[in-house]
Amino acid sequence: MFLTISTTGTPERPATDLGHLLHKHPDAAQTFSTSYGTAHVLYPEADDRRCTVALLLEVDAVALVRRGKGKGRGGAPDAALAQYVNDRPYAASSLLAVALSSVFSSALRGVCRARPERAAEPLPLRIEIPALPARGGAALVRRLFEPLGWAVTADPVALDATFPEWGDSRYVRLVLEGETLTLAQALRQLYVLLPVLDDAKHYWVSSDEVDKLLRAGEGWLPAHPEQRLIVGRYLTRRWSLARQAMERLELVRLAETDDSEVEEIDNAVAAETEEEERPTPLAVRRRDAIVAALRRHGAARVLDLGCGEGQLLRTLLRDPGFTEVVGVDVSVRALTIASRRLGLKRMGERQAARVRLLQGSLTYTDKRLKGYDAAVLSEVIEHLDLPRLPALEYAVFGAARPRTVLVTTPNVEYNVRWESLPAGHVRHGDHRFEWTRAEFRDWAAAVAERHGYAVEFEAVGPEDDEVGPPTQMAVFTQRTSTEKTDRTDRTEQGARTEQRARTGQDERNDKGEEKAA
Repeated sequence: MFLTISTTGTPERPATDLGHLLHKHPDAAQTFSTSYGTAHVLYPEADDRRCTVALLLEVDAVALVRRGKGKGRGGAPDAALAQYVNDRPYAASSLLAVALSSVFSSALRGVCRARPERAAEPLPLRIEIPALPARGGAALVRRLFEPLGWAVTADPVALDATFPEWGDSRYVRLVLEGETLTLAQALRQLYVLLPVLDDAKHYWVSSDEVDKLLRAGEGWLPAHPEQRLIVGRYLTRRWSLARQAMERLELVRLAETDDSEVEEIDNAVAAETEEEERPTPLAVRRRDAIVAALRRHGAARVLDLGCGEGQLLRTLLRDPGFTEVVGVDVSVRALTIASRRLGLKRMGERQAARVRLLQGSLTYTDKRLKGYDAAVLSEVIEHLDLPRLPALEYAVFGAARPRTVLVTTPNVEYNVRWESLPAGHVRHGDHRFEWTRAEFRDWAAAVAERHGYAVEFEAVGPEDDEVGPPTQMAVFTQRTSTEKTDRTDRTEQGARTEQRARTGQDERNDKGEEKAA
């Protein structure tokens, strides 16, 4: 990736002041290590009249792949070749934005002790990026940069100059020219808009990205006509974060309109009311109940079967008592999201060794799932068609055979307590069935009987005297060999007793027939 920033000057106000503003001397080529490779800063030209600084980022694609080994990539989310062959080393993206903020951190904040007056005043700037991904084309590039005062040149890059009939690629050669912005303002705009145009971030987006966006967008983002698009793409369409950012930006806009501080507007609710106790969400209660059951049964190596986007996995990883946690799901997309939520790419080696993500169907036997202390099927079985339940039953209880199995599922009787749920509807559009407490107990008891497990039941969530809890949990534990022997003996004894009773009844019937004859 390559980016240049140029400015012009006079002997009285030399262009080489750019070196002071960036805290990088024009006479030295410098190298910096980043999380994704090596950044080089050099000056192709530097005199009083014109100064150009170049940032070259060498992305180590192999190191990126190696960092991902054992962290959710094995088995599914990324195609093997695509991990190495992609545009990361060549096209500006969020990786270049991160390098900008790391290498030019002081300039990004507008801090320059040597030339404070120059840092605070607009400069004649020319910024050039030879290859910039632009999902939305040159038109979107202009919509993003022109409202900020830039003269924009966005030339589409042909897919292949030898074959013009193939058309243009999604990349443009970008040149920005302007004289109304400080260097700090220009850098902050690039920091936000480079990943927005690429429409991808190559690292996990957490809640602190909202603060980063608002800091970098100060002074220009609240009034930008494409604000919603910028916020959505920058936060990778995580709508909860985007909504939070939009609300805070609206407060900033209102404060600017009223010439007041944000704190003066955002005071409608007294501070004491923020401490009001809120009911614990059912999903949190369910995870707490699962973790408590796993601890009671001494489980250290745990399977999360049907792990989805990794909420339970994240909870399990917080407890060092769970030494190995494996998430299994049939959905590649769900595993990819789980990998991001867990932060597997930036996780330390010791922590990463505790977790794996595997793609697999729960209705097929899988040798990788044998030998674990416990398996969790949290809100999974109701997503299967009933005829497929026996296949899941055998794959988990017959083939994998963990010591403990936890199964949670909705209690359909409780649905009448959901005011927003129409009568006769299930709680989720993908639920194929929802069982009553009696139906769930009958199924669980039959499974335990067939595969040598004992089963107990627990209520999850607030229990209603009439309809029971919202979620029901079955806790299966393998019977010991003694229990199996006793159970077999009792079964055989019961069978012999039943046979004797049946034989005696047959004899009495025969005598009755003879007497009648």
